[in-house]
Amino acid sequence: MISEPAKIKEYYQALTDRNSQYLGIFYVAVKTTNIFCIATCRARKPKLENVVFYATSKEALQHGFRPCKVCRPMENVSEPPDEVKDLMDLVATHPGKKISDAELRQLGYSPGKIRRWFKTHHDMTFQTYQRMTRINAAYENLKNGNRVTASAFGSGYESLSGFGYTFKNVFDISPGHADQVNVIYLHRFTTPLGPMYAGATAKGICLLEFTDRRMLESEFKDLTKRLKAKIIVGKNDHSRQAQQQVQEYFERSRTQFDVVLDTPGSEFQQRVWDELKKVPFGTTRTYKQQANVIGQPSAIRAVASANGHNRVSIIIPCHRIIGSDGHLTGYGGGLARKKWLLEHEKEVVGKDHSE
Repeated sequence: MISEPAKIKEYYQALTDRNSQYLGIFYVAVKTTNIFCIATCRARKPKLENVVFYATSKEALQHGFRPCKVCRPMENVSEPPDEVKDLMDLVATHPGKKISDAELRQLGYSPGKIRRWFKTHHDMTFQTYQRMTRINAAYENLKNGNRVTASAFGSGYESLSGFGYTFKNVFDISPGHADQVNVIYLHRFTTPLGPMYAGATAKGICLLEFTDRRMLESEFKDLTKRLKAKIIVGKNDHSRQAQQQVQEYFERSRTQFDVVLDTPGSEFQQRVWDELKKVPFGTTRTYKQQANVIGQPSAIRAVASANGHNRVSIIIPCHRIIGSDGHLTGYGGGLARKKWLLEHEKEVVGKDHSE
């Protein structure tokens, strides 16, 4: 249980504001209803004297509190529910199969519940998710040298005209010129601190951000312009590896990453980002120290700006850079997350040293 008055005040304000940057930072348990929620819960806010804050959902459960049915804290911060996982696996394995609402009911799933989950977490319906998966599979087939006809019918399309229209609508080019399209695959996955987006080209990871990052739309536009690419929903080997390694990071089994990156930027930004990757796990560096390391001690503000334009959080660890006075400064994912990440790494290092 969290007992520090300052933290309780901070967390209650975050609860009042429904601040998504505190997802996974705390869970609030309401003594009058015996339920617990996450920071973004839409239910009427309880009085301060009626709440208790916990660092983990496990603690709340151990103290007898039940998950809230409004914000569903066990789903919205952790993994998708089992029925959603099963459907995503089915779509990934058989992208050409069209799963109707009737078939969902036959499988024992509620179409309304499935639709709401995909709309909330992917900003699209399950049917749209299927269509995007289908066009992605067709695109991959074309890139691998398959003919347009085989790619269309093999991905579940019933006519070449329908396939051609959909393909051109997504990629702004006809299927016969698929080899001229550069694609950024974008997919969402969950972490203990809230959902993240992983973006990957054929060369490597170009984006890894929490989904509530304020500059996310600007980053999307900048990447599509710099890489001359289209963003589509999907995964490739690079994004799968990034998701796996980030999850291992949160599980305390990984302290270094070997994910291949594709991060367009100026020569100066590249130097700053390269040095960021060298800051050891569990340690911090100031902006001034970072400027000295790259050989430009007067470029503190430029270094801070380059840090702010880093699009690959955690793997390029800009959260390890702090102010000269030791205080935490700006972080795209929010200062609460930055503090959590630093404490997480110090705990892992401390545990390793004690063993």
